[in-house]
Amino acid sequence: MIIEKLLLHVLIILAPILIQTSLLEHHRLGKSPVFIGILHGIAAFACLIFAYESFGLFWDFRYIPLVLSMLYGGRKAGLIVMVFIMAARIINGGDALLFGFISLCLAGLLPFLISNKFWSYTPKKRITFAVLLGFWPAFVMLGILLSFSLIRGIPLSGNIEMLTYVLIFGGIQVLGVGLAARLNEWMIEKSILREEIIKSEKLNTIGELAASIAHEVRNPLTVVKGFLQLMKKQVKGDHHEYLTIVLSELGRAEEIINDYLNFAKPEFEKVEDVNLREILTDVTLLMNAYALKEGVHLEVNSNEDVYLKTDRNKLKQAFINVIKNAIEATPSQGNVTVGVEVKGNLGIITIQDTGKGMTKEELSRIGTLFFTTKDRGTGLGTSVFKRIVEALDGVVHYESEVNNGTTVTVQIPIERKVNEVRKENAM
Repeated sequence: MIIEKLLLHVLIILAPILIQTSLLEHHRLGKSPVFIGILHGIAAFACLIFAYESFGLFWDFRYIPLVLSMLYGGRKAGLIVMVFIMAARIINGGDALLFGFISLCLAGLLPFLISNKFWSYTPKKRITFAVLLGFWPAFVMLGILLSFSLIRGIPLSGNIEMLTYVLIFGGIQVLGVGLAARLNEWMIEKSILREEIIKSEKLNTIGELAASIAHEVRNPLTVVKGFLQLMKKQVKGDHHEYLTIVLSELGRAEEIINDYLNFAKPEFEKVEDVNLREILTDVTLLMNAYALKEGVHLEVNSNEDVYLKTDRNKLKQAFINVIKNAIEATPSQGNVTVGVEVKGNLGIITIQDTGKGMTKEELSRIGTLFFTTKDRGTGLGTSVFKRIVEALDGVVHYESEVNNGTTVTVQIPIERKVNEVRKENAM
């Protein structure tokens, strides 16, 4: 009878996860800690109401929803589940009511203390961690069982039935926690995959749009700009100033169009051995005037010549975009520092500013289409930068803290160092 009851409890604890996955996958309510707590609280409540009573104790899986809510919903969700468990335990009553409250507090203590570290693990480790943590309430209940048995004078030695119950309870609990944790991770993985698919669709749409813009807009724009430049030479007075503004805005429109084109397909027209340190030095010299205008100190720190095969102009453009963003995010009298170092077969480039920084939400969206923290901007500059780096099999990583600046770290596989080039030239 106990096996049937406990298997029923496994289905009950899986129900909240299935509801989140099937009914509320696209709704913000499905990610609310309060709602998660209520769902798991109802499951814990049901487990207690349909508990199997034997030896004066209730055998149930009330603590599995508590552990899952603490790990996947946060402390607020876990505390809500504890309230549901207390209510159900009061309704059930019995001689071991005090022991039930003590068991609840002890069972929820460990998940509460370490729930914040849970998301630092990989998905596989999170499942293992959830299963191991699921043992904690079982140990607590075993301790409560021993204490209750000693106080009530229930004999433990030779009590095969109670030992069987304990083994069955522990085995099915491991199964329940493992299934629930795996289902949670599947839900998270599915959500991430859906976001990646949406992002990929957006990228394809922009690629098609960029190809159309190249033929339909850029050529007539160039003709208009050419005629306006001729008119500017002949016009004086206020009209001359107006033409200057028009040409400036046309130039900005050209830059946006070129960003779209480079984002759609960053083609490397002339691939050659490029000295990364020289590229960054040239870019900082080029951007220094802009930095001075904004009152920002710009410098590059590198003593190593690092070579890689790429298109020099595309690489310059990539770093111009990211350094320009760093300058614009930095207030007057601030600093932007560019550094280069070598770690194994990787060239590590860091662009660090002392600007306003970004929130966690802004940081998670950086590099996505049309997202920008600037008043005027399309967000394409950062996207182009990431696409060019990724085309070089590189990786971009952002670290930021509000009011403490942002650090952009770029890892690019290097072809060879300068001393290797010199050996080849000597031969």
